[in-house]
Amino acid sequence: MQTCRKFIKSTGKGLVGVTLAGSLLDRGAAFASGLNANRQVSFTQDKLPYSFGDLEPTIDAQTMEIHYTKHHTAYIKAVNEAIVTEHISETSQETLLANISKYSSKVRNNAGGAWNHNFFWESMAPKNSGPSGKLQEAITSTFGSLEEFKEQFAAAATGRFGSGWGWLIENNGKLEIMSTANQDNPLMDVAEIKGKPLLGLDVWEHAYYLKYQNRRPDYIKNWWDVVNWEKVAGRLG
Repeated sequence: MQTCRKFIKSTGKGLVGVTLAGSLLDRGAAFASGLNANRQVSFTQDKLPYSFGDLEPTIDAQTMEIHYTKHHTAYIKAVNEAIVTEHISETSQETLLANISKYSSKVRNNAGGAWNHNFFWESMAPKNSGPSGKLQEAITSTFGSLEEFKEQFAAAATGRFGSGWGWLIENNGKLEIMSTANQDNPLMDVAEIKGKPLLGLDVWEHAYYLKYQNRRPDYIKNWWDVVNWEKVAGRLG
């Protein structure tokens, strides 16, 4: 009888322990779930897929290094600070950009700068074989030829007064060329034309001034030599 009582007492402690452990695990899971549900968006700087000098002679190594380590790094740092101090609750970069009109100019400028530059680095590569397949067909059917596309794109990028970007986008299944001011992009609700970015060109002076000075058209003309058409094709729906 005494042995039976000891067994029941011991088993009861075990059940209490299991129940308590289960309760703590449930609370921990709920807490973690709450953290995930309320996790703030953040931006990271993608690693360059090439070295600073790999895009020469189109883009010189010094420009690439300054552009990546100074300008882009500053955008990343500033937007992440703004997200915390302004208590932004968006959970992805895309939703933040899609609702950018709700936020401060600091968020708008730096979120755009952070996203645009990650996109820009991937849009370039040391070797360029030109568009092919579905992308080539889409460009030809929309613009008439690759050369005509380049001319229209260059006109949009050159004609952007001051700082900004030139873009090739997919809008409702169709290709369009457009440009944005400052660090805006086609994903933002403030964009004149919204769509899925396929190719973007930075025409801020810091992107080309050391080599080209005020000759933006020369920079744009030479830039085609380093466009990563394979990456552009992969973005096409």
